[in-house]
Amino acid sequence: MAGTLLFRRVAVIGTGLIGGSFALALRKQFPKISVVGYGRAGSMEQARARGAIDESATDLASAVRGADLVYVALPIGAAIESLATIAKSAEPHALVTDACSTKAIVCRTAKEHFRTGARFLGGHPMAGKEKSGVENADAELFRGATYALIGSEGDSDPRVKEFAEIVRRIGAQPVWCDADTHDWAVGIVSHLPQLVSIALAGVVRDETDETGMPLTLAGPGLQDMLRLAGSPYEVWRDIFLTNTENAARALDRIAQAVDHLRTHLASKDLEQEFQAANELYKQLRKQR
Repeated sequence: MAGTLLFRRVAVIGTGLIGGSFALALRKQFPKISVVGYGRAGSMEQARARGAIDESATDLASAVRGADLVYVALPIGAAIESLATIAKSAEPHALVTDACSTKAIVCRTAKEHFRTGARFLGGHPMAGKEKSGVENADAELFRGATYALIGSEGDSDPRVKEFAEIVRRIGAQPVWCDADTHDWAVGIVSHLPQLVSIALAGVVRDETDETGMPLTLAGPGLQDMLRLAGSPYEVWRDIFLTNTENAARALDRIAQAVDHLRTHLASKDLEQEFQAANELYKQLRKQR
């Protein structure tokens, strides 16, 4: 990356939290790169005001045209719909990558459209906030995060190698896998925590009476557990529509785990579950 950059002009399609954060991180690490944005008018205005993008495009094709790197940070449904136009308009030398939270359907659709010319690389930064929008974008959002890339680390395409290096430069760690493995994995470590947080919020809400109990007695632990419950449905709608089977399997697994805990509530065997959970938590902290 210290030498000649392959990506001199970048098109960010979708200037919300993820797209805006990627643009800010890119501008911070590579100030000479030119960034054009495409998205909702209000979002692009805020992105320009924050210095995330240099210019805004009025349509998708013109945003993509002339770009060396196209970063698609749209909701899954909109991202899928955009791929045909992007494939037709992208420069033959360009790399097109996405940031969608499910990969199998996106990569399958991309394979239909990216047959020659521009290269498509599926991606998913495991980073975010419970609040969406470019106003919450942060150049440091990806620092310390895992960044899933769909393919092989041994890919010799210089465009792929350069994007993987960009991922490292913005503070994330690339992890290579196939699309189906990704969707199964995020079903467990991302989608399940979101659903559990929503379920917990529902239980607390339903149990709270007119006096405010038990919510009145809630401490920081509950707030920590319910942080994900602050995420808007619009962010998750397409995720569950496109990864239903894996999310359902994850819910089955948590239901089994809850049943197991219930049978051990009055037994000292419960200590083993705490110890196992403690070890996993330590492993996760060390990994982060």
